Amino acid sequence: MSPYKLIILLLIFLPGVIRAKSVKVYPGRNSFQKAIDAAKQNDTLLLQPGLYKEHDILINKKLVIIGIGYPIVDGEHKSQIIFITADSVILQGIQVQNTGRSSMTDMAAIRVQNANHVVVRSNRAFNNTYGIYLQNAGFTTVQHNTIQASSVDELNSGNGIHAWKCHDLQIAGNDISGHRDGIYFEFVTSSVITANVSHNNVRYGLHFMFSHNDTYTSNRFSDNGSGVAVMYSRGVTMTGNIFLHNWGDAAYAILLKEISDSKINHNQFLKNTVGLYMESTTKIAVSENQFSENGWGIKVMASCSGSDFTKNNFMGNSFDVATNGTTMLNHFSENFWDKYDGYDLDKDGIGDVPYYPVSVYSVVSERVPTAMILYRSFLTGIMDQVEKVMPSIIPDQLKDDTPRMKKWKL
Repeated sequence: MSPYKLIILLLIFLPGVIRAKSVKVYPGRNSFQKAIDAAKQNDTLLLQPGLYKEHDILINKKLVIIGIGYPIVDGEHKSQIIFITADSVILQGIQVQNTGRSSMTDMAAIRVQNANHVVVRSNRAFNNTYGIYLQNAGFTTVQHNTIQASSVDELNSGNGIHAWKCHDLQIAGNDISGHRDGIYFEFVTSSVITANVSHNNVRYGLHFMFSHNDTYTSNRFSDNGSGVAVMYSRGVTMTGNIFLHNWGDAAYAILLKEISDSKINHNQFLKNTVGLYMESTTKIAVSENQFSENGWGIKVMASCSGSDFTKNNFMGNSFDVATNGTTMLNHFSENFWDKYDGYDLDKDGIGDVPYYPVSVYSVVSERVPTAMILYRSFLTGIMDQVEKVMPSIIPDQLKDDTPRMKKWKL
């Protein structure tokens, strides 16, 4: 292509970029909103350091807004703070704090609504009901934000990153704490959540419902009320995540409820009440995970079917596997169990006798929870030995016919 033709194409397709300009914005009465109203498409607003006491700020045109030295936009506990309703907006480097509280409206520090290709990057959201709220958004990136609140109960709190009816999102590298749920997805499809740290939230580090074909990779979920909940979804991939210190009476690293055709692999489940809890699931591939020092490694309810548990390590768990039924429609193979005391005469690395990972005491405690008070007593050891000689309580179909003698290097 000749240089002249290239110049003509640029003049035709990029007139907005050619006219775009950068504008410095300083603190003042509604100065942020006034700058937005006066700006043209594709302009860049450079928000200078200082305190901007504004709320209900509407960004309804394509702009680049960059904070210099993290200027503070303070909603003064009155209302929502920033609305983005235009495509291709970039919002970066701003501290947004102190939304209002309401039982009727989800008060958000930054709300993206009915817009696509928006980037919300490297911002700070402090002491807000909802941090970043995505509603009917597509191809939007939420990246490297710090989102903190100090919620103490579910009723009076919102979520750190909340997405409803969205698609093709990138939620990456955010640090979220102190909210009801760290990350919440509902009716969100074909999206990726990666490299986030979600910790010390009241309920879930991650909670998603009716959200299909999403991928969650390399995240860290720790010290949350109940870990991660995955419900009523299909085509979910969870890989390379760390689930740590999710403790409590009803806590678990991951809860799966009515999930199908999904993958859970290369994750670490460390020191949780329950590593993986499954109810009414179908065709889940659970492979190459590390289950260490949990109360229960896995709880698989009798309503689950068609799932494969392969090449996982089970180490230092009080109970490796528990179930509430006598029939098992799932398959275990080639897992390493530190409680396996079988032998390997042919030295092929696979135990010569099957391993039954459900202990008699886990069955008893499922039926009579108060029996846990006797756990690790002399009675527990006797019951396990008797069950090995005369099996009658544990489900005989739940077994690993090819237990691995040495742990996998995961």
